[in-house]
Amino acid sequence: MIILAFDFISMTLIRIVLFPIVPIYYVVTWLRNKFYDLGWKSSKSYNLPVICVGNLSVGGTGKTPTIEYLIRVLQDHKVATLSRGYKRESSGFIIADAKATAKTIGDEPFQFYKKFTEVIVSVDTDRQNGIAELINQRQPEVILLDDAFQHRKVKAGFNMLLTSYGNLYCDDMVLPTGNLREPKSGAKRAHVILVTKCPSDLSSSEKEQIINKLKPLQHQQVYFSTISYSENVYSESESFPLENLKGKQITLVTGIANPKPFLDYLKSKALDFEHLKYKDHHVFSDSDLEILKQKALILTTEKDYVRLKDDFKSNPSQLLYLPISFQIDDKERFSGRVKAFVNSN
Repeated sequence: MIILAFDFISMTLIRIVLFPIVPIYYVVTWLRNKFYDLGWKSSKSYNLPVICVGNLSVGGTGKTPTIEYLIRVLQDHKVATLSRGYKRESSGFIIADAKATAKTIGDEPFQFYKKFTEVIVSVDTDRQNGIAELINQRQPEVILLDDAFQHRKVKAGFNMLLTSYGNLYCDDMVLPTGNLREPKSGAKRAHVILVTKCPSDLSSSEKEQIINKLKPLQHQQVYFSTISYSENVYSESESFPLENLKGKQITLVTGIANPKPFLDYLKSKALDFEHLKYKDHHVFSDSDLEILKQKALILTTEKDYVRLKDDFKSNPSQLLYLPISFQIDDKERFSGRVKAFVNSN
């Protein structure tokens, strides 16, 4: 805990020191967007529906569960996902197959691949090339772009902008002092604004207050989503109630942007655990794994699980994960808007 507090204080001080750079970053990113808006830099459009899921901030807004929700909404269509495959040990365009691992395509795409067998899961840092390859090789009916809001070489037909309930983009500033990748004015490109990670008891008046803060444009709709945790934990071969972990020696391992909701949930269940916190998309080294394998029982997120499970094949019951479920309020209207866009293209 002392180390974590020291890291937080150090990062805060660094951000304060770097404040003079904020105007420079702001102008550079604003000009880049302006060049695209004026057509001085070109964006490519497509004859099939392309849905972009992204954010203005750096990570932690819930893009992965949103993509999974869209996959379920569009289950009657031939869907392809295209991610960059962050921190993968490969390059170029790849379509996931039986040989795919979290190391070859990235943890989140690999999670898509394992959960949705009918979906075409692909990765490419060059989104234009990735879309061209998908069209040539698999002819999908709709493409879901993961974390591509700033990838303006592609002009998606439908942009979903995510912002966390606890850290709305309208209350933030650009890097390096803030967390925004680009100025708040970039929000105007969104067709839908999704406020994620909301409390399950968020009232109508609170929603209205948030909408007033976000100030959506006339063409934009605002939705609210919640994340809930499963009552069961899972391993490679079994599942059982989370309650069964009471009284056991648990090590919680997280490599996600914001593990606080996960910690709060486990504490609400009166579970006793130590927490090993790693950075988002952390690549577990041999020394990391040596430490983890000495633990009696490891509980982790689904995203971290897909990166770790191959290293625990000799004792798969040592590694457990807790799935989440994702719900959007007014889901019929939301699903209708998404399907209307797909069916009109």
